[in-house]
Amino acid sequence: MIIRQRAIQAEDKQERYNAILDAAERTLLRAPDRVANVSEVADEAGLAKGTVYLYFPGKEELLLALHERNIESFFSGLIALLAQDEPVGIEDVLALVHQRMIDPPLFLALAARCLASVGQSIPAEGAAAFKQRLGERLARAGAGLEHHFPDLPPGGGVALLRHSYALILGLWQLSGAQECAPVPAQSGHAMFQFGYADSVDAALRALWQGAVEPRAAGARSAS
Repeated sequence: MIIRQRAIQAEDKQERYNAILDAAERTLLRAPDRVANVSEVADEAGLAKGTVYLYFPGKEELLLALHERNIESFFSGLIALLAQDEPVGIEDVLALVHQRMIDPPLFLALAARCLASVGQSIPAEGAAAFKQRLGERLARAGAGLEHHFPDLPPGGGVALLRHSYALILGLWQLSGAQECAPVPAQSGHAMFQFGYADSVDAALRALWQGAVEPRAAGARSAS
C-alpha cells in the first residue's frame, strides 16, 4: 500500500494513523524484546519521522495508541456478542477473551507496558482521555453482561470485566510468560512455573461462575 506523505482529508489521516500503528506492530512482532524508536517505525511505514510526530508526540503515546486499538478489538467483539438476542454463556465470553486478548502475541506485553506508562510517561491530559474512552467501552460491555447474566448486580458487569483483566494480566506476569527463557526450577522459583493458558482458563471460569451463577455456586457448596 502506498501511503501519501500529506494527509488532507479525514479518511486520509485515519489511513495514515493506522499505517503508523501497523508499522509499530510489525516492528514489535519481529523483535518483541525491544521497543523500536520513532525513526524505525517511520522507516517501516515509509514515512518521514516528522510525519509520525504529527500523530504521536513520542514512543509511549504510539504504543498506547496501539494498545488501545487492541482493546477496541476486544470490546467491539464483546459488545457485538452481547448485542445478539441468543443467550450468551461463560464459554462464549472466554473464547472471545482467548481470541482477542490471550492468543495475540502482543496484547499482554503491550498491556503491561502501557499500564505503567499511563501513570508515568503519558501526559496527564492524554492519560485522562484514554481512561475516559476505556470507561465508555467498559460501561457498554458491562451493561450487556448484566442483560445476559441477570444475577449480576448493577455495576457488576464492569466490576467483573475489571477483575478479569487484572487476573489475566497478573497471572501472565506471575507466570514469567513475558520472559525470553523460563526460570530454572532449581532457582527456587518453581512455584511460579505453571502453564499460563490452562491456569488463566481455570481462574477466569471460577471467577465468572462465582459472579454470574451465585445461586448455583451456593447450592454446590452446600451439598
